[in-house]
Amino acid sequence: MPDKPKLDELLSQVAESSISHQLDKVEQIDIDVQTNIIKIFQGQVDKISLAGQGLVIQENLRVQEIELQTDSVTINPLSAIFGQIKLNQPVNAIARIVLTEADINSALTSEMISGLLQNLELNVDDEIVSFEPRHTQILLPGDGKIEIKGNVLLKETGDTRLLDYSVIFIPRQPSQTPMVQSFHCTGGKGISVELIIACMEKVKELIKLPYFEWDDMVFNLKEMEVQKGNLLVVVEAHVRQIPSTSPVVSAA
Repeated sequence: MPDKPKLDELLSQVAESSISHQLDKVEQIDIDVQTNIIKIFQGQVDKISLAGQGLVIQENLRVQEIELQTDSVTINPLSAIFGQIKLNQPVNAIARIVLTEADINSALTSEMISGLLQNLELNVDDEIVSFEPRHTQILLPGDGKIEIKGNVLLKETGDTRLLDYSVIFIPRQPSQTPMVQSFHCTGGKGISVELIIACMEKVKELIKLPYFEWDDMVFNLKEMEVQKGNLLVVVEAHVRQIPSTSPVVSAA
């Protein structure tokens, strides 16, 4: 008679099934839950590890590869019985994520990212100029560089016009801050020096964002490696609660 599955194995299988059903699509997912019978009845888990490929989280949000590991997790065991995972204490996790160029450009069309990029403003000689991204494309040419190009709708006092731009930058590394290698923008009526400086300051501000929030989760970017066609990032996450509805995103 075959041996009965261990508690850890059963919990891992349940977790894999539960998460797979919450994802729009998944090619492969493996979850390892480490705990014991006493702790599980107390709602405690020592550690959770996850490895997956081809995960589609929600509309247009796809991850090529992910490896994630949490510290100890404390949940409400009663809510878990009814399929609702509620954290009794925040959880810290670290994740290694690989995104393809296509994944990134698809994510830019999602409601989550487009909402983050709306209502941006420039301060041009103490005059507020708002701009609305109309088209954005990310290119990963290799050599550790990221290129962003597209166009934005600039709204100045008594004037609205479309501005084309192209930015090449080297993202944050453990030993250096982000660097803008080149910046080009063109507009039908010409562009003032003051506007160019304001655009450069906004680009600098965006690429230096230390973290961003996704509902009850805070993500802190630790490392970023740019390969040809792929972007590898290492992030630390502080999860206050598992989202149950469409998340709200903000940057800081």
